[in-house]
Order: sequence, then C-alpha cells, then structure tokens
Amino acid sequence: MVEQAALIQAEAQAHGDAEAARLAVLRLLQQRPDMSQRELSEALGLSLGKTHYVLHSLLDRGLVKAGNFRRSGNKLAYAYVLTPSGLREKLRLTRAFLQRKEAEFEQLQRTITALKNELVDSNR
Repeated sequence: MVEQAALIQAEAQAHGDAEAARLAVLRLLQQRPDMSQRELSEALGLSLGKTHYVLHSLLDRGLVKAGNFRRSGNKLAYAYVLTPSGLREKLRLTRAFLQRKEAEFEQLQRTITALKNELVDSNR
C-alpha cells in the first residue's frame, strides 16, 4: 500500500496534482493511522512542509481527525483517522484519479498506434 500511495504521489508531483497528493495521504493514513508527519513525508517523497500543508488541509476540512496517544518514551504522538466524510472523499478522489488515468492510457495507446503506423509507412 505504501508503494501504491508513493506511485500516486509521484504522479501528483509530476503534474502538480493537489488532488492526487490528498488521495495519497488519505490512502496511507487509512492503512497506517499511526504514521507521523515525518514518516508520511518520507513514504510519499514530499517535503515535511508540503506534508504538513496537505495533512492540515484534510484536518481543516474534517476529512481526518487527529487523536493523541502515548508512544514509548513518554512522547506524545497522533493517530490520524479518516472520518466518514474522509472515506467518501477518498472514494471520490480514487474514482476521479482512475478516470483521468484511464483517459490518459487510452490517449497513449492511440499515440503509440499512430507512431507504429508511421514507422511501418516510412519503411515501405
């Protein structure tokens, strides 16, 4: 799951896609609610500041809630839990991301076919 979220995040970075960044964070937090911001940042290949920004936008919108718990060594940490609206938003973002990628894939297939045809025509 971490690898899949990282792939989505890599796509988000390549295209400046804020929705893909939110989707990647939501997917990771659903799997591992105890991840720290630093761990999220590393898993997604984002700066800590960008991770903080995305996470707090999800918290502000009520899509994720943070609860304190104690880790060993008396350090406070957070568990980030997707709210029901967060789960719905994750589904919406997943559908939109999938539709966009399927359309891009179909366009890429058409481009590949056209390029192959050009090569065949130029060899005649």
